Amino acid sequence: MAANKRAEEPEEESSRAAGACVLIVLVGVVTAVVFAVSATAGVLCVWVVGAVLLWHSARRMSDSSATPPPRGVAPRGDVSAVETGEIARVVRIAEGVACIIHPVRKEVAETPETG
Repeated sequence: MAANKRAEEPEEESSRAAGACVLIVLVGVVTAVVFAVSATAGVLCVWVVGAVLLWHSARRMSDSSATPPPRGVAPRGDVSAVETGEIARVVRIAEGVACIIHPVRKEVAETPETG
């Protein structure tokens, strides 16, 4: 009967949170021991570990979060705009410190020769 009861129960899986808690406790104990031996060595270890973690994080980010390159030109038949040399309007912002210049645009249909 006991064998059947054990077979029906699902096996426990280790949780990532539990592993992280154990790792944090171990790091805390090692840090305390290093600081107990020498305060200078403890501070140096904290700085070195922080620099290594920052370097590792930066290396991981540059590999995984890069934006993909552009896909090329727009599909044929789309309408696009061509800027002319004329100014349509000027909008002043930030109390005369800056302005936005809006050029006159002329819509054109894209042809195989231009695109």
